[in-house]
Amino acid sequence: MKKAYINALTLCLFSILFWSCSNKKIGNNELSEQEEKEGWILLFDGKTTNGWHLYNKAKTPSAWTVKSEELLCNPDTIGIEHGDLVSDKVYKNFDLKFDWKLSKAGNSGVFINVIEQDTIPTAWASGPEYQLLEHENIGADYLKDSTKWAACLYGFARQKNLVSPKPFGQWNESNIKQINGKIQFYLNGILTAEQDLSADTWKNMVSNSNFKYFPLFGKNTAGHIALQEWSKGVAFRNIKIKEL
Repeated sequence: MKKAYINALTLCLFSILFWSCSNKKIGNNELSEQEEKEGWILLFDGKTTNGWHLYNKAKTPSAWTVKSEELLCNPDTIGIEHGDLVSDKVYKNFDLKFDWKLSKAGNSGVFINVIEQDTIPTAWASGPEYQLLEHENIGADYLKDSTKWAACLYGFARQKNLVSPKPFGQWNESNIKQINGKIQFYLNGILTAEQDLSADTWKNMVSNSNFKYFPLFGKNTAGHIALQEWSKGVAFRNIKIKEL
């Protein structure tokens, strides 16, 4: 009887220990054991800007800094380099996840398939954009163009399913997937955009837009990832990617 009691107690303690370990709370800018097994990699460690650099400016100090485990861009800084922040690596087929928040009436973006070279002045001149926008205070005039709402394929299509971002100062969760040029955008779990960047329909869309003046815009289905600096502050955390 005593032996059975001890065995039962041991099993109970083991179960509690296993449950505690398997339910360990994952902090910001960390990967769970399951994510690591699935091949996810952090693009932001919560402490440094390692893995990133200013577009066409290599490793120079910039308006992008890290504070309270957030990757921040302060557009009001002076005497320091400004510009979009670009991943060191190039990505083709991937699943990208990130959290973001904006200041009041904020406006920013995440670009994919960015080509970095001296003849291209900015990241948006080559890379299609996942729009980041603070809807509540941006103003009705801006929102008249629904292709510029949050989580849109900027300038090309309105949201596939209507969803509003959270107000300024609150975190949103976004997801960009690309497989062989076929992209999907998500905002807080809702699918907002789909497009095949290798299809003739996309080429026609570009040729009928203001981006037609940029010869390499939307031509690539691989490239750098870029975070846009704008006139308002933006912050990111939990940036992670899985190559597919």
